[in-house]
Amino acid sequence: MDSPPLVVAQGLCKTFRGKKRTTVEAVREVSFTAHAGEIFGLLGPNGAGKTTTLRMLSTALRPTAGTATIAGHDLVRQPAEVRRRIGFLSASTGLYGRLTPREVVTYFGRLAGVPPGSLGERVTELFARLGIAGYADRRCDSLSTGQKQRVTIARAVVHDPPVVVMDEPTAGLDVLGARAIVDFVAECRARGRCVLLSTHVMHEAQKLCDRVAVIHEGRLLAEGTPAELCARLAAPDLEAAFVKLVGGAAA
Repeated sequence: MDSPPLVVAQGLCKTFRGKKRTTVEAVREVSFTAHAGEIFGLLGPNGAGKTTTLRMLSTALRPTAGTATIAGHDLVRQPAEVRRRIGFLSASTGLYGRLTPREVVTYFGRLAGVPPGSLGERVTELFARLGIAGYADRRCDSLSTGQKQRVTIARAVVHDPPVVVMDEPTAGLDVLGARAIVDFVAECRARGRCVLLSTHVMHEAQKLCDRVAVIHEGRLLAEGTPAELCARLAAPDLEAAFVKLVGGAAA
């Protein structure tokens, strides 16, 4: 990549207190970079540390050790500046059921500092791109899972952040809902955003991601393009390469 990285993770660690005063190392010395116009995938089994890593990068969790910069701002020393430059999509939608999509996204646009004069136009544009216009004024508690997920994405990017963090964005969606999300992720890359994407769907990762990192038991096992990982492990596809990596680490 010719441009400076928008995301630089350096030795990120996160330790939680477990039962009987034990400690759990959820993330151990994870380092990587990601650039503008790039989709960087975090792959790993359940409990591997993907979500914890993304939550640290979004400033929802403070690292036990290590740090990262987002668009040049340190997430430990400048968390407010980091939040202004990211859009975060978690695995759960967390919408206000009594509000409409238009009310939710407008409210979060105001919180993010989108100028009042352009906020309505921005919401209308996002709703058209994500296919929300047909139910923009229905209460969120009446929407399907796929419709709620689209609204959540609009909420996450209403302020047009340079970095978009997506944790399992297609989980629980049907084929059409998942396809709409995949298309939007690809559009984010085309618009020059940096997308950090966590997914269990290997064919999505192989199709979408410019580079991927495989995480297992909190450690980064391998990083590269899907083609590089397949070649390195003599695997026919990314799923087979993933199974070899994780299976070998667990052996």
